Amino acid sequence: MNVNAAIAAVAALAGLCTGVIAMLAFRWSEREQAKPTRSSLHTDAVLPPGVDTVLSVLRSSAVVLDEADAVVKASSAAYALGLVRGGKLAVEPMLAMARDTRRDGEIRQIELDLPRRGTGRGGDALAVSARVAPLGSRLVLLLVEDLTEARRIEAVRRDFVANVSHELKTPVGALSLLSEAVMDASDDPEAVNRFAGRMQVEATRLTSLVQELIDLSRVQNDDPLEDAEPVRVDELVAEAIDRCRHQAGTKQITMATGGTADLHVWGNRGQLAAALGNLVENAVNYSPARTRVGIAARRIPATGGDLIEIAVTDQGIGISEKDRERIFERFYRVDPARSRQTGGTGLGLAIVKHVAASHGGEVTVWSAEGQGSTFTLRLPEAGAARDRDRSRSQKRESSETYDTGADLDGEDHDRAYETFTNEPLSAPEVLP
Repeated sequence: MNVNAAIAAVAALAGLCTGVIAMLAFRWSEREQAKPTRSSLHTDAVLPPGVDTVLSVLRSSAVVLDEADAVVKASSAAYALGLVRGGKLAVEPMLAMARDTRRDGEIRQIELDLPRRGTGRGGDALAVSARVAPLGSRLVLLLVEDLTEARRIEAVRRDFVANVSHELKTPVGALSLLSEAVMDASDDPEAVNRFAGRMQVEATRLTSLVQELIDLSRVQNDDPLEDAEPVRVDELVAEAIDRCRHQAGTKQITMATGGTADLHVWGNRGQLAAALGNLVENAVNYSPARTRVGIAARRIPATGGDLIEIAVTDQGIGISEKDRERIFERFYRVDPARSRQTGGTGLGLAIVKHVAASHGGEVTVWSAEGQGSTFTLRLPEAGAARDRDRSRSQKRESSETYDTGADLDGEDHDRAYETFTNEPLSAPEVLP
């Protein structure tokens, strides 16, 4: 009996302990569920009502810091810029500015150059504007605006204005001086004729510059596909040759055409003719006398539809590697002295680049000093490009990006070079 009573007492005690433990566990679970989570603590419980929603729609990168400089809230853009790392603000000048604002409540702003994420090179710096303001009694709000693209555009605009001013001032100044010389030499018919001829040269140069400025402005602002039509590549090549007939004849340069016949591209005929004409004109102007300039077209497969590739190959002076990176910039010239002799303005290749981009294509270059250059213009073929253009107009979708394939390499250039110097695909047109 005593043994049974003892066992019963132990069982009752064990049951009582189990019940107490279960009750404590239930109460603990309720308390844990009632506690705010980490995310809610950093948003709903800490941020003032509505602030989280406002921050989510801001274009600027947003970071909210608490009184211990810990990041309470940060937008995805802030992480992408590398502002927040490991739950801390990683930019020391911004952190110092946030502490000052927390101390005195004043709004502060600063502009900084930050290294791009993953690089430490100064050339890859990001230009940002940071603004700090108090948010409530304990929090600080940091808004960061990426100014990199705006700075780049401003630099391009500034350089463009400076270059235009310089290019316009040169022929205008020359015309002014030559007119004075004509007046002073009014009694010398030979001198008057000589100065008048120089005035015509400067006037022609000024007219060309103004016209190319107009053309560049037009291709940048107009939508070429509004007046798009199928354009025969053979006709574009013929127009480019006619445009350079006089210059090529003066230098005894042979123009050779070849490639696939009866190809069509889809776009603005005037802009396409100007782009190809600029490439051929550059090839003639920068080629020595008694050499050849070749123009060939072919169809190449690409994702989203076939492309038409038009290559212009010369036996000219070539372009160095450092210059190849900048030749499509406005007013950039490889040899400024030679460009002035040929009447170049430095806008031709910039126009080609804009025309190619606006038509959904691209322009590339292969060149080696002393061996010549090959400029390749790739454009969507007429049929597929027309269908895509109509589809975009109906659906009001953004323009497609075309896979333009691999760039022309040295082997392709050599093949084109041999074609136009030894075995042209069609009978070359020898200009007198």
